[in-house]
Amino acid sequence: MIHESFDCRYINLGTSVSVEEIGKNPARKLLRYLSLICQVKRALLFFRPDLCYLTISSKGTGFYKDALIVLLVRLFRIKHIYHFHNKGVGINQGRVFDNLLYRLVFKSADVILLSKYLYPDVQKYVPQNRVHYCPNGIPEIEGGVNDKKPVKTKSAPEILFLSHLFESKGVLILVDALKRLKEKGYTFHCTMIGGEGDVTEDQMRKKIEESGLKDYVDVVGKKYGKEKQAAFKKTDIFVHPTFNDCLPLVLLEAMQHSLPVVSTPEGAIPDLVEDDVNGFLVPQKNATALADKLEVLIKDPDLRHKMGSAGRARYEAQFTLERFERRMVDILTQVATKRIGGN
Repeated sequence: MIHESFDCRYINLGTSVSVEEIGKNPARKLLRYLSLICQVKRALLFFRPDLCYLTISSKGTGFYKDALIVLLVRLFRIKHIYHFHNKGVGINQGRVFDNLLYRLVFKSADVILLSKYLYPDVQKYVPQNRVHYCPNGIPEIEGGVNDKKPVKTKSAPEILFLSHLFESKGVLILVDALKRLKEKGYTFHCTMIGGEGDVTEDQMRKKIEESGLKDYVDVVGKKYGKEKQAAFKKTDIFVHPTFNDCLPLVLLEAMQHSLPVVSTPEGAIPDLVEDDVNGFLVPQKNATALADKLEVLIKDPDLRHKMGSAGRARYEAQFTLERFERRMVDILTQVATKRIGGN
């Protein structure tokens, strides 16, 4: 849909080629960055776009790197719009240098945010009339999904965590919550899928064993394609107790598979999970609250089914790839045809 509406040229602004490379190989990244600057300069000189769309980092080294690209675009007086898939502007805006750079970067720029819940992060620099909201969407999986998930009443409920093993995703909080459930006598099984982050698989397994959960929790590493879909299909409850996120696509995948979701009111998650409708939102870093809501779903198969169906309906109504593309086309058209300095 976007290709049909615009003549596009793409340049990948990333200098890390994988999650594992983040924070590593500085010399290689510098060479990539210098090449990137040359690519941008050539595109601005010879393609002469009417609008430059940039997905930039919100803070730290990533922001400084992207800011130089932005200033290059501004030098050529090209209209530009930023699409933020992360947050963190508010963290460093008190620093003199960062504050100055944010003012330069955001001056006269339009911004796309994933949710109204994320506006406070940039409100110091961007007025409401230059902010556009476009939540992510995901494509339907190949073959579709059966949204009439059967009610399971006898076997132990399956709980799924699917994300990289970062402490900020709540992996350690989850283990503490599962320990509380075991101590209450509940039977369940939890599968943890994802690559290593700041928590290694060995550290995770040690925490699980120390918590007496060796027979209750499996850490299985990365899963893709059919293996990942199979994990979703056998799951009864999806859990994501994060305290650092914007709009996790994995929650949309869980909703797509008609799963009730237990998460936190972090970032744009309240747009995805309506508390007590298609899942539960619990306070961040609160293992007791997390255990309490998991307990409710473990005990009530009918509620799991009801919430899972509500999540599937919410995905179909708001978060399909088609809905996302239509929003993006509307926003980009509006900004591309706006006169410079206009509202």
